[in-house]
Amino acid sequence: MKKKLLCMFMATAMTVSLLAGCGGGSSADSGSTPAAAADDASSGDTAASGGGKVGVAMPTKDLQRWNQDGDNMKSELEAAGYEVDLQYAANDIATQVSQIENMINSGCQLLVIASIDGDSLGTVLEQAKEKNIPVIAYDRLIMNSDAVSYYATFDNYMVGTKQGEYIRDQLDLDNAAGPFNIELVTGDPGDNNARYFFGGAMDVLQPYIDAGKLVVKSGQTDFETVATANWSTETAQARMDAIISANYADGTKLDAVLCSNDSTALGVENSLEANYTGDWPIITGQDCDVANVKNMIAGKQSMSIFKDTRTLASKVVEMVDAIMKGGEAPVNDTETYDNGTGVIPSYLCEPVFADVNNYKELLVDSGYYAESDLQ
Repeated sequence: MKKKLLCMFMATAMTVSLLAGCGGGSSADSGSTPAAAADDASSGDTAASGGGKVGVAMPTKDLQRWNQDGDNMKSELEAAGYEVDLQYAANDIATQVSQIENMINSGCQLLVIASIDGDSLGTVLEQAKEKNIPVIAYDRLIMNSDAVSYYATFDNYMVGTKQGEYIRDQLDLDNAAGPFNIELVTGDPGDNNARYFFGGAMDVLQPYIDAGKLVVKSGQTDFETVATANWSTETAQARMDAIISANYADGTKLDAVLCSNDSTALGVENSLEANYTGDWPIITGQDCDVANVKNMIAGKQSMSIFKDTRTLASKVVEMVDAIMKGGEAPVNDTETYDNGTGVIPSYLCEPVFADVNNYKELLVDSGYYAESDLQ
């Protein structure tokens, strides 16, 4: 599929195939004593016998999904026989850099990194490269560093595409007369994924905006304006407060809000609860956080993209195991994700969406949540 608008955000045109999903696992807590540093041959022997130390750097504990990623990742890696040093950086770039440097110096033989800012790790990753430590970028692509060996994520463009298609289908944009009012909320400008989410959604929605079927009354449509620093719920809420006050306080109907993830969607929902008197609009999200699933059940959020972190963590453990034993990690995309130094071999898992009609099957029956979690 030709990604027209995504080209505006990325350096080159990219093509993402609809790729098959993978199989289950995720993340956890910190590691312990360092293993002895080894040369290439001895580290390979250690890994082949089920040993070796893996550093896992996560951005923050403030968002539910990173806690799940961390817990699942650690348990999966430990079950595979690896020592794990898992660290959370409280969304502070300097802290994450320091944590990664400590992992490198404490004998980690491979790094799995979910970066806070994709452009902030070049210098510390030079140290990893000098020590021949492979790096897997986890969920967020690390930019402008040739130390990145692999990338593991969900198909981020498809995430946005599914959100845009959901709004299109629920409003019946191909048949209904309209016009419909929509507002746009995406994520952190330092997170490369946010551009893919937004680009995928806007490739679906922009033709309807151009035709006047969808109207953005605030006039806020470019990425930098609709981005939300740190994916902050409070920041998204404050912006939506201002949008409602300026455009919808007179009773004008808001028909849809494109939200790229659940933390921003929660901010939008908090603002609507406090300031908006009309019928609830269609609201998208991503991650199926507990609070948002509860809002979905209550009719306050329409859908959320479900990215089963158990699935992604299991695939990463498979990649780690292959690398640590001297092989190449399994990938299914070698064309799409250029980090500025070249295309990074990637494994993309396929996302699905949950709504009030299928959340029990996806979230409860699969064991991702207990039913009591959502009550």
